[in-house]
Amino acid sequence: MPFSHDPWRQPPQVPAAKSEEVHVWRAQLNQSPEIAESLVRILSPDEHHRAERFHFAKDRAHFIISHAALRKIIGSYLDVRPEDVRFSFGPQGKPSLTEDCYGSGLRFNMAHSHGLALYAVTRGREVGIDLEHVRKDFDTREIADRFFSRREVAMLSALPEAARSEGFFNCWTRKEAYIKAVGRGLLLPLDSFDVSLAPGEPASLLSTRDNPLDVSRWSLRALAPGEDYAAAVAVEGHGWELRCWQFPD
Repeated sequence: MPFSHDPWRQPPQVPAAKSEEVHVWRAQLNQSPEIAESLVRILSPDEHHRAERFHFAKDRAHFIISHAALRKIIGSYLDVRPEDVRFSFGPQGKPSLTEDCYGSGLRFNMAHSHGLALYAVTRGREVGIDLEHVRKDFDTREIADRFFSRREVAMLSALPEAARSEGFFNCWTRKEAYIKAVGRGLLLPLDSFDVSLAPGEPASLLSTRDNPLDVSRWSLRALAPGEDYAAAVAVEGHGWELRCWQFPD
């Protein structure tokens, strides 16, 4: 997969999470079956059972590799073995570290699509990330009319025809990243807040009807994970710097 203008660098040997930084890791999920099988041993029993439920071998391998990579990444910050990382989940499924690791202040989120995975890691701030494979033939108008806010539909309609697909996926990933960051899942309707979407326009949370103060509380950043992908990260607060790391194959 080609990556133009690639901002993704090799990570430090021992990464350190800081409140003023957000680290986003990119991992390739299309690895050999031998690699996938070698990673099963570091998954939890629950993760192992979930992997076994996939019907297609490729989907099973992607699940194994994506969750093993998460364990390796989080383990590198905590200085523990990947298999010793323990996760818990909020009422709407947002993952976090168990209470015995909570003192680390580490926050994280993950997303994967079409053979690629992204992981956002920071300290002392809530964070959410989303990744989507951009499909040129996707019926963006029908989905936008159904799920986006009126303001977003109007902004999307105002774009030139050639820019609407990019605008749609900009909007979708920014909305999903924000929903994942706040941890409310389906309890927060997609049309209850507005985000920017025009190509080349900075990612931002424009308004929130559910909680107007969230506009000043959260910040968004568009990511460039690779050709034919759109991604965004939502972070609690402002004044943070983005670092992009390439997870070793």
